[in-house]
Amino acid sequence: MTNNNKIEKVILVDENDKVLGEMEKMEAHVKGLLHRAISVFIVNSKGEWLIHQRAFNKYHSNGLWTNTCCSHPYPEEASVDAANRRLMEEMGMKAPLQEIFAFTYKEELDNQLTEHELDRVFIGFSDEKPQPNADEVSNWKYIYFEELKKDVKNNPQNYTVWFKKIYKRVEEHLNVKT
Repeated sequence: MTNNNKIEKVILVDENDKVLGEMEKMEAHVKGLLHRAISVFIVNSKGEWLIHQRAFNKYHSNGLWTNTCCSHPYPEEASVDAANRRLMEEMGMKAPLQEIFAFTYKEELDNQLTEHELDRVFIGFSDEKPQPNADEVSNWKYIYFEELKKDVKNNPQNYTVWFKKIYKRVEEHLNVKT
């Protein structure tokens, strides 16, 4: 994958988030090395969550449903800046974002790739209509949490591995705030 004809690199870290260096994104996923990532959840004023179906041309987890957007910070880029950048690049929208937690996971994916990420999770609130990038998003919808939870339980194969690991924690955070 390239961005403005540059090789995309990820930030390699240890389990304490100490920077160890950088590596080309695909190489890090092939080797399963721990690197920084971001996940963004947008909720509208009705309490519906904005989720999207990943484009079918994505290098992994293509066609699966997931949170509003996700990606990796570039070297020297703060996670919150990466979250804001990707919200605009993927969904064509802006919203004030707040980090609510971070977690580390390692999962085998399709295509002999491994996600090994220290993922910072952000939440934002917006009623703005998404203008998704077709290279990133094949479909999107707003959905109430109870309906989402039921669908994830009945059809877990339709959702990304990281989404299944964090969506309940995001809901817990939202319940604490209300």
